[in-house]
Amino acid sequence: MTKDISPGLLRVIDANLNRVKEGIRVVEDIMRYRDNNKELSSKLKSLRHLARVEETSALLMNRDSMHDVLRTTTKSEITRTDIKSIITANFKRAQESARVLEEIYKLSNHKQSEDFKQIRYELYNLEKIISLNEK
Repeated sequence: MTKDISPGLLRVIDANLNRVKEGIRVVEDIMRYRDNNKELSSKLKSLRHLARVEETSALLMNRDSMHDVLRTTTKSEITRTDIKSIITANFKRAQESARVLEEIYKLSNHKQSEDFKQIRYELYNLEKIISLNEK
């Protein structure tokens, strides 16, 4: 699959794959350790594990995080008012990254694209469930 994907797009995949997994993991750990919610943390864990791709070696070879032109932290990224804002920010981060991966994989792997679409829609659903129950 990587022969059809340029080095620049491999960087896009790598960054967004990391973001989607990291965003899911933050909410998963809150549900797991703070709330002891086995059902929701298990659903999030399953989604995180679904966010896998075949090109891991190619992704690592093309990673250049030290030269990322937007590497610096913005004020909105370091300002959180409460746990609900952390949950919301991480759901949005994961959803947006799933959408990017869904679109990029339309170029080379339709099944992978559909997997990220499934992840995105399940994240929308879980965000609603979790956010409506968050104080």
